[in-house]
Amino acid sequence: MSTTYEGGNFDVIVIGAGHAGCESALAAARMGCDTLLLTINLDAVAYMPCNPSVGGPAKGHVVREIDALGGEMGRNTDKTYIQMRMLNTGKGPAVHALRAQADKFAYQHEMKKTIENTPNLILRQAMVDELIVEDGVCKGVITQTGARYTAKSVVVTTGTYLRGKIIIGDLQYESGPNNMRPSIRLAQHLKELGFDLVRFKTGTPPRVHKSTIDTSKMEIQPGDEEPRAFSYETTEAIKDQLPCWLTYTNPETHELIEENLHRAPMYSGQIEGTGPRYCPSIEDKVVRFNDKPRHQIFLEPEGRHTEEMYVQGLSTSLPEDVQLGMLRSMAGMENVKMMRPGYAIEYDAIVPTQLWPSLETKLVEGLFTAGQINGTSGYEEAAGQGLMAGINAARKAQGKDPIVLGREEAYIGVLIDDLVTKGTNEPYRLLTSRAEYRLLLRHDNADLRLTDIGHEIGLISEDRYQRFTKKREQVEAEKERLHNTRVRPDNEDVQSVIRETGSPELTEVIDLAQLLRRPELTYDHIHRISPAPEELSAEVREQVEIQVKYDGYIRKSLQQVEKVKKVEEKRIPPTIDYHAISGMSKEAREKLSKIRPLNIGQASRISGVNPADISVLMVYLEQYHRVLARTSE
Repeated sequence: MSTTYEGGNFDVIVIGAGHAGCESALAAARMGCDTLLLTINLDAVAYMPCNPSVGGPAKGHVVREIDALGGEMGRNTDKTYIQMRMLNTGKGPAVHALRAQADKFAYQHEMKKTIENTPNLILRQAMVDELIVEDGVCKGVITQTGARYTAKSVVVTTGTYLRGKIIIGDLQYESGPNNMRPSIRLAQHLKELGFDLVRFKTGTPPRVHKSTIDTSKMEIQPGDEEPRAFSYETTEAIKDQLPCWLTYTNPETHELIEENLHRAPMYSGQIEGTGPRYCPSIEDKVVRFNDKPRHQIFLEPEGRHTEEMYVQGLSTSLPEDVQLGMLRSMAGMENVKMMRPGYAIEYDAIVPTQLWPSLETKLVEGLFTAGQINGTSGYEEAAGQGLMAGINAARKAQGKDPIVLGREEAYIGVLIDDLVTKGTNEPYRLLTSRAEYRLLLRHDNADLRLTDIGHEIGLISEDRYQRFTKKREQVEAEKERLHNTRVRPDNEDVQSVIRETGSPELTEVIDLAQLLRRPELTYDHIHRISPAPEELSAEVREQVEIQVKYDGYIRKSLQQVEKVKKVEEKRIPPTIDYHAISGMSKEAREKLSKIRPLNIGQASRISGVNPADISVLMVYLEQYHRVLARTSE
């Protein structure tokens, strides 16, 4: 370590300017904190080392939630996408998910520009080697060049850079993503501080030259004609979308992989890190799903002004010659030229059960972590954590209580609760199936769930909040009108619209809400029967239709939430000695002592803590509070 010098004092310091770091720093600065954002390379701000896409099932929900809270990812994607599609439209609204193919370079440029022009925020290139920790409290950071920056709270968002190692066949070398510098000393320092680290792995596919692809042999994948947006602030859609292309692996591809498995680092023992279950390499897919004759491969542009195409579905760490052979075995890529090989990258992550639900570490006060360092995969999961860590780091600096989202409020709440309560033994990916209240956590209603919180903490402007309030009032007024407006069977205009949909004609007087609940009818049909007194936006109409049609299911979910809340509200004092509780299993005592849940609800979700253990704990807490009440009299 070189001689240190005073670099400056801040309220919040964020280490790393990937998707988590950008959201953290912007949130803290917008909440009025003097914020310093440090990154190894200014040219890698908001870099997308894997697929330049944003959204998809559950992930798209998170982006909408980030936007509803006042974060940046949705706005930035809307400014820079080259294709936008709504997925799962043939299913119910709980699993509708928006996905964009972003322009990789425009996305970085726009995010960096936003950061550079945000008041209270300084962006600086530096490698952080150590944290300044005094009496168990984080007071700042020290960089490789000796700069000593102090702060009231620090957020670590180092992604896959901690002791990063790239692996291609027999080749291994220390590196961050795409041959950038890895962070070695900081990983060692975290271990010295007492943090448990785990070794994870992720990977990318090769990139190929667009002009060497024969798209006539592939299936075109165009964007949606109907304009869509992640951000509730976006008013104009990008019209000149670029298509993606679909091809498939085949028996020749699979045979080539099987013949070279002895050269695959995953199977030769060279990779020690655990890879993501839900984004396996192509060699893993061929081995695990050997009954499948083919796998989908998507060719996706990396940007408007580059010939590079991303080969989605072909993540691999096989040697370069095998990668080229695999590519050329597929239809439309017989003469393809590879521009970059795929690779695996190993990195250190912290065990996330070492975090409170605020994402502050239990070991060091004032230190927060977010993103892939917490064991997740994906830009969206990183950004969601980054936003919450930035919010809570700012509130820590301001002497305020943290904001913690519940599992019934947001997918971000599900994500963080899963991490800090259950931990993860592989790179965690958010899925709609992980959310027990997914009918409440829809893509369409993120603003109704979270804008009040965003406004309260200072991330949603007054103008935007007024527009949101008007939308909410319009939804409620129109729902009330539908419940109070009745139609008669002797009205021929009404019967005509109903006949047109193939729905049975009316035989009695019913209200418009009852009529809208029929599967064959949409809000547009109701509008033709009885127009609203004022012009309603497409967003309001969509919200009215979903809330009316799914009213019964939504009510059931809300009742379930209320039941669980009663349990969640039973707080557990932080001083509880679990080892002193008799009748509880040894595993439960150990897990509860380690994770230190804040309430009974969180305790019940810990792996290894069974219902009998929870019953014993609840009895113990009743006795504990009775004793406490007597001693305080």
